[in-house]
Amino acid sequence: MSNDAVIEIRNLSKIYRDFWGRKKVQAVKSLSMDVKRGEVFGLLGPNGSGKTTTMKMLLGLLFPTSGEMTILGKPASDVSKNEKIGYLPEESYLYRFLNADETLDFYGRLFKMSSAERNRRADELIEMVGLGKARHRQLKEYSKGMTRRIGLAQALINNPDLVLLDEPTSGLDPIGTREMKDLILRLKSEGKTVVMCSHQLADVQDVCDRIAVLFQGELKVLGRVEDLLEVRNETQIRSSSLSDAAISDIREVLKKHNISDAVISRPRADLEELFLRTVRESGERPGRRFTTEEIAGKSGKSGGQA
Repeated sequence: MSNDAVIEIRNLSKIYRDFWGRKKVQAVKSLSMDVKRGEVFGLLGPNGSGKTTTMKMLLGLLFPTSGEMTILGKPASDVSKNEKIGYLPEESYLYRFLNADETLDFYGRLFKMSSAERNRRADELIEMVGLGKARHRQLKEYSKGMTRRIGLAQALINNPDLVLLDEPTSGLDPIGTREMKDLILRLKSEGKTVVMCSHQLADVQDVCDRIAVLFQGELKVLGRVEDLLEVRNETQIRSSSLSDAAISDIREVLKKHNISDAVISRPRADLEELFLRTVRESGERPGRRFTTEEIAGKSGKSGGQA
């Protein structure tokens, strides 16, 4: 395992079979990718693309049909690795009659944490997720957004190195969504590695360093968000002090007008546009893997832009 890779996946496949052992569906097909230490990695794809199956294989809840997976330097089948993994499922399965303190104390006991450590982590995490005023209420009284918050706190109770998040902003209002994204960025700043699945593409675009787009079990796009969304056949110049004369002949007179705050860059496409285009073209050309250059070359319209 390379020093900067927390997850290494090589030629991973998963085939679901029926009662008689006949092939029913191939959920994952020859998937190969790495997740680097300290990054936020987004796993995207429409329903049935293999995201949840891949996540469950990372956790050791499912076994691959073929291929290899290494997580935190250990095989995915080694359950001891889970001591350093935090997991927030799409639906949090928590005990409804416990409050926030009791919930975190229960999960802390599963990791054999001392009483003092459990109390310290519970106080820290409850404040982090913004449930200080509701910590003594039973979870059955929580809204879905509050349930997501305590679910995240539960996923972090063991201070994991790797955090797996399945639809982390599901059920959150705009303020809660922004706070959740800030928490994800905070985890990154603390050196943790985050892998998240989400259908909220704007959220992925805001927090992820790299993304992978799956379609019908195959990896279609893999790369840095800023590279994939860059429109390479366009150039834009932005400034707060450009006059009409400068705009009309900007390339020749930029220096003449002494525009010091001009920013010359390439515009970026929207992640939702990238996602929908990848899915559409994958259906038209099955088995095709798209390169970063192909994706960037198709983003936006041709020609320069000021």
